[in-house]
Amino acid sequence: MATIKDVAQAAQVSAAAVSRVLNKDDNISVTPEVRARIFQAAHALGYVSPRQRKAAEHKTHLVIGVADWRIIRPDRPNVRLSSLSCLVQMMTDQYEVSFVRLTFGEPQKVDGIIALGVFSEKEIDFLRSLSFAIVFVNSNQHNYEFDQVQVDFDRGQEQMVAYLLDQKRYTGLGYIGGIYDGANGRIGAHRLAAIQRILEARGQYDPRIFHVGEISRESGYALAKKAVEEHTLAEAVLLGSDEVAEGALEAFRELGIRVPKDVAVIIYQDIQTLESKWPTGTCLEMFPDYVWENALELLFGRISQRRSQAVTVTVPTHLKIGDTA
Repeated sequence: MATIKDVAQAAQVSAAAVSRVLNKDDNISVTPEVRARIFQAAHALGYVSPRQRKAAEHKTHLVIGVADWRIIRPDRPNVRLSSLSCLVQMMTDQYEVSFVRLTFGEPQKVDGIIALGVFSEKEIDFLRSLSFAIVFVNSNQHNYEFDQVQVDFDRGQEQMVAYLLDQKRYTGLGYIGGIYDGANGRIGAHRLAAIQRILEARGQYDPRIFHVGEISRESGYALAKKAVEEHTLAEAVLLGSDEVAEGALEAFRELGIRVPKDVAVIIYQDIQTLESKWPTGTCLEMFPDYVWENALELLFGRISQRRSQAVTVTVPTHLKIGDTA
């Protein structure tokens, strides 16, 4: 059985810090990163503090469905689901939550739903049939029936373009990404259209340096290799997803293209469907933990019937400056 010392060693902090953080001591001063590291280590080792064991006797058990078929290919995993239970532990002692991935048209017993993306009326009716408590993330709902979390995508991309072209003075910004056409709609089209629109408004859009294929590692590899061989690789390039980035960066390495000396790279990260292999890279982050925290807080409010009025929360994107651009 894991001990506080085991958690402390895994989280690289003192045993006293572990004890105080897990027991929700508000007087301890630690960074959010350290706090998250402690909870993640405890979760991975299966350590439960005495306070948590006592609180567990009174916890409400919930099953939350995650409707992500509008933003993730159905044949790809959603790696964030495995870490959300740990996030709930950090947020509250009131609930113990299990997360399940929903499939359109397949009934599932859930207490609430987090729905990611833009859904059709038919899809919304299906979600309504599963639960009255639904939080939409980056949807196009223009009514006050549902709680919503909106991420300011366009502002984040504008910030990125200004950083690359105005501050860093790169001569051009290109794109290597993909679009997936599935039974439930297109994935990847919004981010592509947004960057084109921003560059067009600045008079700096060059279609020759935009390379679009499928959302896959193989496509990213092929597109990057083609861009290098045909001399259509921009001085700075936005890689449209973690999957595409994996293949594109592999091609750059094989061809001797140095990052960022030969090409500056920015990785577009939405909900990180893969574990990021570039923690120090320059990234446009779309779904950091506080987006999930807001969605969960809204959902808990609905489920507990503390609130009936719909709420919309808007959060900014974050351009994380790293060593690739």
